[in-house]
Amino acid sequence: MAKKVNKKRASLLEKIEVEKKYGVDEATALLNELKSAKFDETVELALNLNLDPRHADQMLRGSVVLPNGTGKTVRVAVFAKDDKADEAKAAGADLVGSDDLIEAIQAGNIDFDTVIATPNMMGTLGKVARVLGPKGLMPNPKTGTVTMDITKAVTEAKGGKVNFRTDKKGNIHAGIGKVSFGADKIKENLETFMQTINKVKPASAKGRYILNGAISLTMSPSVTLETAELLEMKAK
Repeated sequence: MAKKVNKKRASLLEKIEVEKKYGVDEATALLNELKSAKFDETVELALNLNLDPRHADQMLRGSVVLPNGTGKTVRVAVFAKDDKADEAKAAGADLVGSDDLIEAIQAGNIDFDTVIATPNMMGTLGKVARVLGPKGLMPNPKTGTVTMDITKAVTEAKGGKVNFRTDKKGNIHAGIGKVSFGADKIKENLETFMQTINKVKPASAKGRYILNGAISLTMSPSVTLETAELLEMKAK
């Protein structure tokens, strides 16, 4: 079995010039040639930023709504009461509740991809912060998931919203679509994502902001991107 995997990867690597930095047009077009799975592979973007996340002002965290969505079916859980709970249900949330949802999470039932909460529910959510936090599911105002505008939050979550956060080494990873989208839609999603990353560049960041960037499919090797082009992607 291992030999088959190695052969498949070797054949994919032959399609990539490993030392080359690809322009976005060429890289997104190449993805179609790198398909190897029987499922619709996710297009993954990886960035290494010249930031030191040990400093609070250099820890990036935020979200961006991709124009062509992510291609994923997102299950949304909303912590809200009364009118806001009704609003969440009307907006299409998959799970809506308060103490009952807390009990479900404590019992190990985490059947959702995104959590949204009204501000008055954050105290209650503290009971499961140790469970949701490590999974990247804890609501946060910076990602728009702690809000009174439940309709907007649910609509964005289901319509292609992607959260991002730098890790300890300044890396950001994000799924920006499916290979079936085609090069044009993937490029549009990538540009929108990069416009946000460039917009939130910390004032304290010194030197070259984006050190490295690469794009890949779930089962493919990565294609290195030309960082100068990524840096030029600014919101109009």
